[in-house]
Amino acid sequence: MSQSATARYKYKPLPTDTQVQRKESKLNSHVQSRVSATTPERLPQIFWCPDLVSTRDLGPSGVDAVLHLAGIMKSRPADFHRALAGKQIVMFFEKPSLRTRLTFEAGIVSLGGTAMFVDQTHERIDARETLSDVAHNLERWVDLIVLRTFSQQTIAGMAQHASIPVINALSDLEHPCQALADYLTLLERFGDLKNRCLAYVGDGNNVAHSLLLTCACLGSSIRVATPEGYGPNPQIVADARAIAAETGAEIQLLTDPHEAVAGADVIYTDAWTSMGQEKEERKRAQIFPSYQVNVELMAEAAPHAVFMHCLPAHRGFEVTDAVIDSPQSVVFEQAENRLHVQKAILYLLLGGSDRLPARSAHA
Repeated sequence: MSQSATARYKYKPLPTDTQVQRKESKLNSHVQSRVSATTPERLPQIFWCPDLVSTRDLGPSGVDAVLHLAGIMKSRPADFHRALAGKQIVMFFEKPSLRTRLTFEAGIVSLGGTAMFVDQTHERIDARETLSDVAHNLERWVDLIVLRTFSQQTIAGMAQHASIPVINALSDLEHPCQALADYLTLLERFGDLKNRCLAYVGDGNNVAHSLLLTCACLGSSIRVATPEGYGPNPQIVADARAIAAETGAEIQLLTDPHEAVAGADVIYTDAWTSMGQEKEERKRAQIFPSYQVNVELMAEAAPHAVFMHCLPAHRGFEVTDAVIDSPQSVVFEQAENRLHVQKAILYLLLGGSDRLPARSAHA
């Protein structure tokens, strides 16, 4: 990706032009040549993204780098057992979690580091003191902050004030780690994704936003079908289309779920009512039933199509048991790949060494 493209997609202000050019040139020389796992691979000594607040922070080259490294880490876990020895991360979660919490904890421990968890479900992170004060405390104790919050502004604010990396582990606007794990799953299943189409059916929520941005970065194809009034955020769509203009990705926004899934390679859905929207649950339950992913809707996709869901699933609502428990379902592969993608993100943001660990005899 060119220097100008990086600047365009960056969610936060970039370092100086010279810094960006130097850092990116190291990364591009690596990710553009797919080397054998037996050959020493190189990654940037300093990743150009200081934080992962948004998929827009990564851009196409960053998404490619994360997915490539995640694949290496998944196939060669023993090589990375001490890669982040001595590093400490703290996780503040305003929302309940199963996959996100455990995969971050398991991920950092498997790399030789440690994790601390702060249950913030009883009050917002900045309820007792300002976000800047929290940030300036944390940057003196730990190496990285993981946030699962209601507001995207909480994550952006923490990244602004803290001098250490911040990772968006979910907000009301984006879920970047989930979408990266989803596309790692699809890469494993289909290989080249340039001619593959993902159909997202349901609410235009944070997961839909991150899928749009990740798809755009990969130059793939996505159709998003939502009821009128429940479409994705216009700014996210505009940013995804700006990236797609350079990568060749195809983005379609629809309201008809049947049009979206016709011949698609992937059918994806999520909860109709996200955390924090519980007051809308009854209303949404009357609007979304025609967007349920069932056997009949799956039959309209390509014969080889797979079903995806970020979980937890509300069985009998957005998806039926017959679909989520079918051989077409890859929901647990997605969940597994959260671990590998997040390990790659941790490694990159915490300044993993310029040369990847030597291949272990026990890998």
